[in-house]
Amino acid sequence: MPNRPRRTHNRLHVAPIDTLIVFVPISLLLHFLHAAPLWVFMTASISIIPAADSVRRATEHIGVRCGPSVGGLLNVTFGNAPELILALFLLIAGQATVVQAQITGSIIGNSLLGLGMAILVGGWSREKQTIDRDHAGRLSSLLLLSVIALLVPAFFDYTERGGIASAALERMELHLSVGVSIVLILTYILNAVYTFVTHRSVFPADDTPQDSWPVWRSILVLAIATGVTAWEAELVSSSLISAAHQLGVTTFFMGITVLAIVGNAAEYVSATYFARRDRMGLAFSITAGSSIQMALLVAPILVIISACIGKPMTLVFRNPLELVAVAASAFAVSAVVRDGETTWLEGVLLIAIYLILGLAFFYMPAAH
Repeated sequence: MPNRPRRTHNRLHVAPIDTLIVFVPISLLLHFLHAAPLWVFMTASISIIPAADSVRRATEHIGVRCGPSVGGLLNVTFGNAPELILALFLLIAGQATVVQAQITGSIIGNSLLGLGMAILVGGWSREKQTIDRDHAGRLSSLLLLSVIALLVPAFFDYTERGGIASAALERMELHLSVGVSIVLILTYILNAVYTFVTHRSVFPADDTPQDSWPVWRSILVLAIATGVTAWEAELVSSSLISAAHQLGVTTFFMGITVLAIVGNAAEYVSATYFARRDRMGLAFSITAGSSIQMALLVAPILVIISACIGKPMTLVFRNPLELVAVAASAFAVSAVVRDGETTWLEGVLLIAIYLILGLAFFYMPAAH
């Protein structure tokens, strides 16, 4: 997994997210009062945002105590834990298609919307901002690997469908997906070793909190935030179908937009914060790193877990638009950062691509 850097904790940065914690008791109260599922879904989804940010911060403070190498490995391991927890509850609820949509939405959301917002805000009052070209090239290559990992199972399904019995094809696709997942997880682990062990001196040290928390406090916050995330994720998964029906949209659209944005909102805020302070390289690492972690670690873990619990989810994305979206985001990001410079207009272009894809997903019928 790419370097998901530890971030400086400024009050102006974390305060807006921290205020959303009030939605935790609100969502629980609405649930126990049997309020309309739409309100439970909305408040529970918002509650995941501060919980996710607390998981991130606690992990970072533990990393400060453990040293840069161990801290970096902890950060890349727990970086997408909230998204993983939410996806697990959706899998248990039998919403494998929504989980696939959430994976796609996280990849394109971070790459297009999150990075686009950061470039736009950071470059608005500047002629340009710079990114280390070698580091950007490595992350771009991993994004392309993510595209290949999703394209191969889909093309396998396309070429073999009709020539093999349906049940046999489904077994083959599951086995293929598990095999690809193992390869991706190994690649993720080796990239982490490359970044934090063998080539640690190649990558510049990232900012760390000036006043790190005691270990006991970090562990306590991590445990509480993870528990809150799990609780709210259960509320989200149980109210998803009814909420989508009330809004007049598909659960697929909810997964690829709402759930993906909720799970990564803290990343968007962090990236925009650092870009505004002319730390575009760090902002790129946050957004691209989150996308790559979703593709190389979270999605493969979900495939393996789904097979173990008897509710299999494969890496076969049968919706062509999802594949187009992931490929478009990877190539768009590569085109923007390949020269090592960004301007605010490039941020607008990335956001425009995301909005175009979002419109297509909105008008897509439930059966696709």
